[in-house]
Amino acid sequence: MEFLLEGILLLTWKQVVMYGIGILLIYLAVKKDYEPALLLPMGFGAILVNLPASGAINQVLSGVGETNGIIQWLFETCIEASEAMPILLFIGIGAMIDFGPLLSCPQMFLFGAGAQFGIFAAIILASLLGFGFRDAAAAGIIGAADGPTAILVSQVLKSKYVGAIAVAAYSYMALVPVIQPLAIRLVTTKKERQIHMDYEPQGVTRQMRIAFPILVTMIVGLIAPSSVALVGFLMFGNLIRECGVLQVMSETAQNVLANLITLLLGITISYSMRAEAFVTWETLLILAIGLFAFVMDTIGGVLLAKFMNLFLKKKVNPMIGAAGISAFPMSSRVIQKMAIAEDPTNVLLMHAAGANVSGQVASVVAGGLVVRLVTSGGAKNAVDLMWKGMGGIFAAVLLILVVVRAIQLLARS
Repeated sequence: MEFLLEGILLLTWKQVVMYGIGILLIYLAVKKDYEPALLLPMGFGAILVNLPASGAINQVLSGVGETNGIIQWLFETCIEASEAMPILLFIGIGAMIDFGPLLSCPQMFLFGAGAQFGIFAAIILASLLGFGFRDAAAAGIIGAADGPTAILVSQVLKSKYVGAIAVAAYSYMALVPVIQPLAIRLVTTKKERQIHMDYEPQGVTRQMRIAFPILVTMIVGLIAPSSVALVGFLMFGNLIRECGVLQVMSETAQNVLANLITLLLGITISYSMRAEAFVTWETLLILAIGLFAFVMDTIGGVLLAKFMNLFLKKKVNPMIGAAGISAFPMSSRVIQKMAIAEDPTNVLLMHAAGANVSGQVASVVAGGLVVRLVTSGGAKNAVDLMWKGMGGIFAAVLLILVVVRAIQLLARS
């Protein structure tokens, strides 16, 4: 009967810690409703891969040889070898997004760029804390506020901390309603938070909605080729939504495809949460870096809005800048809730939504630029990466803004 106790005897304290982390993630998903579609499978997967001699990962059995575990196979095939799962998920995300508020008020594009500052601030912090350049870049990408982008970039850069980065990215995305109000109040006054903004929607034609994803893909692809898979699949999903002839396919992408890939991605990424790789001092540092990234994202967007107000006759409510992160639609809802708390007559939802969806585009551009600059040697250090990365993001966003404005003017004439 000794074989019945073999698993218990093989337990390590690190595996026990991972059981606690897995249960915590499940608790946050079920009890707190924090990103349940990802945190629940990640939490359960963390338990699966940390059971001694788990059949969910590859094992060498006496008299049999090596056997393949399903979670390890999925990870090696669909994430490590091809990054297929994070990329395919972007089709569903693109199909969910309505770019109408952004196209109606295209200057909101600027806030999507400004709110990527947290990525590069976090990369600098990670470098100062002793992480290697690639691991620092992978940790900083948590600031994209976009789980699939964080997973893909960290995997492409061959970071040792993919699991910790994924947990941090999705956990802090779920905590946006907690993190953002604190960061916004830190750098704004009550008077600034009470600024009213009139929403004057401009007509967004069906032709413009169809042309937009095509134009964005071409512009971003020329400026940041490494982001083509990310932005291309995102925009392909949006094109399916907007073309008007693939309604069933659009609904499938938004629901069946997105839910299926999300489910598989969550349990597959748990392979990188094995105890020996996850329970380290560096994991705690990455969680701290991730929190710093989200705070600096918010502050970066707010400060950009405050800078713009120095030159604008019609002032922008600085809270709109904070909505430029990629956590859609949570961030725009947070901004609207804060606006009503300051002044019940202040409606900022559509402006915030425009900035929020611009963050989706800017975050994948940022991810592509980080990969390109790090892998090609185009950036010598974290500070150099920040200048070139932010410059590239603003260049892409400004070019898209100019093209959209030009098309709108031509349509009116």
